[in-house]
Amino acid sequence: MSGVLSRIITDNVRPEPDKVLQEIADYVHFYQIDSPVAIETARLCLLDTLGCGLEALKYDNCARLIGPVVPGTVVPNGTKVPGTSYQLDPVRGAFAIGMAVRWLDYNDCWLAAEWGHPSDNLGGILAVADWLSRTYRASGTSVVSFAKQFKIMDVLKAMIKAHEIQGVLAIKNSFNAVGLDHVVLVKVATTAVISKMIGLSRDQTVDAVSQAWVDGQSLRTYRHAPNTGSRKSWAAGDAGSRAVNLALIVQKGEAGLPSVLTAKTWGFYDVLFKGKPFKFQRPYGSYVMENVLFKISYPAEFHAQTAVEAAMTLHKKLSDLGKSAADIASVMIRTQESGNRIINKTGPLYNYADRDHCIQYMVAVPLLYGRLTADDYSDAVATDPAIDELRAKMTCTEDESFTVDYHAPDKRFIGNAVKIMLTDGTELEEEVHYPIGHRLRREEGTPVLLQKFERHVRGRFADEQQVQSILEKSDKNIGELNVDEYVDLYVKKDKIC
Repeated sequence: MSGVLSRIITDNVRPEPDKVLQEIADYVHFYQIDSPVAIETARLCLLDTLGCGLEALKYDNCARLIGPVVPGTVVPNGTKVPGTSYQLDPVRGAFAIGMAVRWLDYNDCWLAAEWGHPSDNLGGILAVADWLSRTYRASGTSVVSFAKQFKIMDVLKAMIKAHEIQGVLAIKNSFNAVGLDHVVLVKVATTAVISKMIGLSRDQTVDAVSQAWVDGQSLRTYRHAPNTGSRKSWAAGDAGSRAVNLALIVQKGEAGLPSVLTAKTWGFYDVLFKGKPFKFQRPYGSYVMENVLFKISYPAEFHAQTAVEAAMTLHKKLSDLGKSAADIASVMIRTQESGNRIINKTGPLYNYADRDHCIQYMVAVPLLYGRLTADDYSDAVATDPAIDELRAKMTCTEDESFTVDYHAPDKRFIGNAVKIMLTDGTELEEEVHYPIGHRLRREEGTPVLLQKFERHVRGRFADEQQVQSILEKSDKNIGELNVDEYVDLYVKKDKIC
């Protein structure tokens, strides 16, 4: 009996925290961001992400989910939701901001073994920075002891670190392969960076990140047939709000789970990752933000961005020949393995979420109309029988060379090729390896990205003076601004949402 008791007691000795937890916390607390490329890219990312959120608010399915749990509630010195007049607690604010920026699938992207959208982390980061800045301005640290005045530069550096945590974890670790959604990485990354923002120590940050890993993780089924639905559009907002809540719980004294990943039987690896530990290609730095992909021209799932570019070029070639999509006999699409697995979809498409994750739909619309906008996923457009008729003529297969270049660290291409055969025997083909949002096209893409931001700002605000104030304050000196004062520029004055 004594031997059994001894073994039980030995088994219950709490180990040192998992190495993965410690490395994330060390990075958050001690790594200095000094890359001008990363900081400037983060500025562009901030503007693009806020713009995507503004654009999403014109869609009722998004706008109706934003606001307080109890209607009419206004939280004093709380988080303001850009593009609205809501002022919420930071947990609900993180949900609202995170949901809006992700709704249209138009914000940035990171493609590796796991896919994702690192700017999803802005929901939690901006919510906390705004809340603490307003609280500090109103009452110093008398109400919230860890309140402080945040600058936009603080937000940019937090974004860089959140991007890095999410992206580095994604490079070699496929959560989709075990059925988990990539928003688990949003929850982990947001928890990590806001832990420091709310004054947690390095060890408390370890505890908070462990809570993010043990928290229930989302299944990817809402992104795939036959269950594709709009939850995929608010999943990141949900992850960000959970991250804020978990960090605040640890701030109140909650302990962590040191072997949350490695514990036999009960840990993340054994329960959810088929017993395999995480793999890493590189240490944490600023690589992800420097190489992040922007969705500049089209609101399309990123694996299809170059396919849409190819289809747009083919539409023009058809026009130059005096032809149209009606003259197409067949369409062959070659894509990467990830694109083939995620968005190669035949059969009926039931909703917006179904359509914006179907490569055939995203190729058919530009071939037919010479455009692809968020409105093109609506029922009003999708009811055109010509779209499904053209989809029925398509085949989609993996091109292994595209897959190799997709994973190559020095390339990170997202290649697609579209070949159309006309009824008269003419063949036209376009192959695009990386879209305008790729780092290799950053100089070309930046002016177009800023035009996209301005278009989204103008689409939300009717007051020209307000538009000009936002555009002028969003220049390369934006880092010097107080967070709350910058967010105030985005308050919707004429109605709530």
